[in-house]
Amino acid sequence: MKRIKTKTSSSRSTPCDAAEQAVASPRELSFPIVGVGASAGGLEALEQFLRGVPPDSGMAFVVIQHLDPTHQGLLPELLQRASGMTVYQVKDRMRVRPNCVYVIPPNRDMSILHGILHLFEPTAPRGLRLPIDFFLRSLAEDRQQHSVGVILSGMGSDGTAGLRAIKEKAGLGLVQKPETAKFDSMPRSAIDAGLADLVAPAQELPGKIAEYLRHSQLIAKVEGAQEEKDQSSLEKVLILLRAKTGHDFSPYKKNTVYRRIERRMGIHQIDRLVTYVRYLQGNPQELDLLFNELLIGVTNFFRDGTAWEFLRDEALPALLAERQGGVLRVWSAGCSTGEEAYSLAIVFREALERSHAAEKFQLQIFATDLDRDAIDRARQGSYPANIASDVSSERLHRFFTKEENGYRVGKEIRGAVTFATQNLIMDPPFTKLDLLACRNLLIYLTPEVQRQLLPIFHYVLKPGGILFLGSAESLNSSGELFTPLNLKARLFQRRESALPLEPLAFPPALVPALSGVHKETIVAKPADNLQALADQLLLQSFSPPAVLVNGKGDILYISGRTGKYLEPAAGKANWNIFAMVRKGLRFELGVAFEKALRQKEAVTAPALKLGEGPGSQDVDIIVQTVEEPQALRGLVMVVFKDRPVLENRKRRPRSGAISETCDRVQELERELQHLSEKLQVSREEMQSSQEELKSANEELQSTNEELQSTNEELTTSREELQSLNEELQTVNAEQQSKMGELARTNNDMRNLLNSTEILTVFLDSRCRIRRYTKGVEKLFKLIPGDVGRPLDDIVNHLVYPELVADVDEVLRTLVFSEKQVATVDKRWFLVRIMPYRTIDEVIDGVVITFSDITAAKRLEAELREENARLMKRLETGS
Repeated sequence: MKRIKTKTSSSRSTPCDAAEQAVASPRELSFPIVGVGASAGGLEALEQFLRGVPPDSGMAFVVIQHLDPTHQGLLPELLQRASGMTVYQVKDRMRVRPNCVYVIPPNRDMSILHGILHLFEPTAPRGLRLPIDFFLRSLAEDRQQHSVGVILSGMGSDGTAGLRAIKEKAGLGLVQKPETAKFDSMPRSAIDAGLADLVAPAQELPGKIAEYLRHSQLIAKVEGAQEEKDQSSLEKVLILLRAKTGHDFSPYKKNTVYRRIERRMGIHQIDRLVTYVRYLQGNPQELDLLFNELLIGVTNFFRDGTAWEFLRDEALPALLAERQGGVLRVWSAGCSTGEEAYSLAIVFREALERSHAAEKFQLQIFATDLDRDAIDRARQGSYPANIASDVSSERLHRFFTKEENGYRVGKEIRGAVTFATQNLIMDPPFTKLDLLACRNLLIYLTPEVQRQLLPIFHYVLKPGGILFLGSAESLNSSGELFTPLNLKARLFQRRESALPLEPLAFPPALVPALSGVHKETIVAKPADNLQALADQLLLQSFSPPAVLVNGKGDILYISGRTGKYLEPAAGKANWNIFAMVRKGLRFELGVAFEKALRQKEAVTAPALKLGEGPGSQDVDIIVQTVEEPQALRGLVMVVFKDRPVLENRKRRPRSGAISETCDRVQELERELQHLSEKLQVSREEMQSSQEELKSANEELQSTNEELQSTNEELTTSREELQSLNEELQTVNAEQQSKMGELARTNNDMRNLLNSTEILTVFLDSRCRIRRYTKGVEKLFKLIPGDVGRPLDDIVNHLVYPELVADVDEVLRTLVFSEKQVATVDKRWFLVRIMPYRTIDEVIDGVVITFSDITAAKRLEAELREENARLMKRLETGS
């Protein structure tokens, strides 16, 4: 559809005219984009909303409404009347510009990428589509903390999930006041979910948005100058929160906390953190709102779907095969409103059924969160209808019960989950777990807290247990505790032989002081076992000394007596093998270690001399990367083997000085040989890198040429579009002018017909009523709904039974008919029936006019009576 409103005073293009420009600078993308969702009763709310937006607001508005997919939408024309901005119906790949309104077309889903709108064919059947959620989610990803979502009147819950995504990215969510909406289901759904930052009538929401954005910019300007003072104020905010809620947010990342506080300041139009501290002191209810804001309770069913598929199809079957039966203990830490916990229960149930092991296992899931209100909602297990966008129809049918306002989790799944409030940092964790899911929680905590939690996660998991993290989280420095099952899915398995390098920092509640019992735990000594003792004797006496290290050389496990080869380095304790290995082995060990990591096979450093003089020993070092078992994959085994003392050394006695010199020369020769090998490897790697760089350079040059060609094509296309746009503006202006003339002509014709008092009926070629003038109701019993009905179906007051026949005769012969016809109430009309001719001289019906001649007929009757009376008098001679 063409643009509804144009400016004819200038031939130059406005910012909104270049709606499909393909290239935009970062500055052009800095303006706010507001997603506005509406459904039933939304037209009135949209008109009220847009009337409150000034034409030069600097914002862009994208309107998403539930439209009939089978009819062409008239929403752009209707909204243009209420807005001073230009209104567009979106085309695919249309760029968003400030001070414009963009309306979704019928039967399309819409998304946004880098400020460009994209249209999609709907995949969901009619009635299950959630276009508002679909767009607001993409807006949150595209604009991050600059995204703004508005929910207006509508039925259902579409928009709630989209507003949740915007809140997760620290965007702004606004909702129409339910009392002012024709249908309040959509606004109430967003408010009940705790996603509404501001609630107001539709006409007031634009002003709220402008005030929030203005204060956000003001806060950003003064932030640098107030940094030191804000640090003190930030700590005061945390103190007030702790006093009110009992929870300490100091372990959270400072930037995250400050950004969330800034949002609350912008909502209340407060530009200084010191002022906000005073506001908190005077308004305790704001502390509860800030507490909910900091919890960032954002989740949904089966978030990151590919990770859940891998968990069900790969990770869980392997875990079930290893466990073989019993109770499966699962912990969902930071579960928010329970979607993730129920997702775990569903995935476990599906995996158990696929493995035909449902009768062997009992599933027990513990779901915890800091937010008591979120836990209460999770216990209810009731969710809006828009979860259909995240949960397949098969799972909805099987694991959920349909209710009037959404879905409720079935008893089978609900019974497997136990919800509780818990502070992950301060409260004791659950133990003996088969799976621990902590998704998108660690990213909000400081690195120090993360380093404390990951060893605890390792401790509470059973051997072979699974750790399930969020898509934005990683193990960082705790990689030696877990082995990856799938890095993309963020699934890790507990590494059995990997021991934590630091003591576990358990919360105090985990180690209560008992009277008469020392802090140290006394572990009962297991009974002696002949096989275990024999194995221990064999390892000590006959197996070579060895150490197990990670990819950095940190020692994780020591087997046998390695004191001959390793010794602690002076200074701070350092359990790295390269720092501990004795002189004479260090250089060759480093070379062999790097080679083993690179080649993934065993590497031997033979005949290395350990020590000097008569007590020296020849040693072979074998370095082997570990592939099996799975828990040790990625680690490196270093084995030390002593060579037997050769007797021929005694047959070639040499003086001490000569022997020492020869040994030194041999050592230097070996070092030289290793250096040569290392230099050769470095040279080969450099040559390979040069070839790769050369290939990459050629690809970049080719890409650059393609981009230049594309840029030229885009420039040409832009010029063509600009020319076409000017032509469309001219044509549009002409059409508007003609429409104005037509409107004036219609007014003139209407007034002419009404002033002549000639009743007129227009019929089409099938004698169906097309239009009639005012007053025809005196002759025909017509109502506006009779347009399109045949004339002979309408009751009339005329004594003219051959009316329809005369109409057919005029249509056949094209000769007009004129008759004087009486009515049942003694009125008379001159009825003229003429062909209806178009401008192209095409006969397209007839025109029937009725001229009231009652007065003339009465006068004629009186004259006839007077004439008869006079004639009679003449005949009688009186």
